[in-house]
Amino acid sequence: MKKLLSALLFLASFQVLAADPQIGREFDKTLQIIPTDNPSKIEVTEVFWYGCIHCYQMDPLLNDWVKKLPADVTFRRMPGLPQPTWAPMAKAFYAMEDLKLTDKLHGALFDAVNKEKSLNPTNEAAAIDWITKKSGLDKAKVEASFKSFSMNSKLNQAAQYFRATGATGVPSLIIDGRFITSSTMAGGNPAALKTADYIINNLRADKANAVKK
Repeated sequence: MKKLLSALLFLASFQVLAADPQIGREFDKTLQIIPTDNPSKIEVTEVFWYGCIHCYQMDPLLNDWVKKLPADVTFRRMPGLPQPTWAPMAKAFYAMEDLKLTDKLHGALFDAVNKEKSLNPTNEAAAIDWITKKSGLDKAKVEASFKSFSMNSKLNQAAQYFRATGATGVPSLIIDGRFITSSTMAGGNPAALKTADYIINNLRADKANAVKK
């Protein structure tokens, strides 16, 4: 009973002022509670797709926002995988991560798909060729990463994560595995980041109050 009351009070704390983001409007609870990597931190996960123009527009704003995050907040990206046609870009994300190419090629891949229009985000063979060319690595090494056993496991996790969030599109921001906001829900990319800040501040206050009790 105490846990239920605490949960209700926590949700109510998000609706104190009408001017603040409102649960059920600018953000909502995730479909399922998703365990985070470090419970002592507030985890923010961006769910995105390289083929999404809104994700492309969000990326520079998000990069600036991440640089200013306080020490108690962690950030990570997760490729969205609601349908098979998104799998090539999810594989590209994980392959770049595996080959230590994310810092070098993440932004360039966004540019290739959305700005230069030189890469079809649903074409796996083209993605392999693109990473090979841009990285200078042997093609066999890139192909091996795309087709590895661990890749299948990561894709399954990405698909499960997307379903658990209840997301209906990208980019979406998942805060602490419990709340979701997006550019669509919040009314634009800047508003989504402001909503994330609001949720983070409330979660921090809730954790502080829990320690005092």
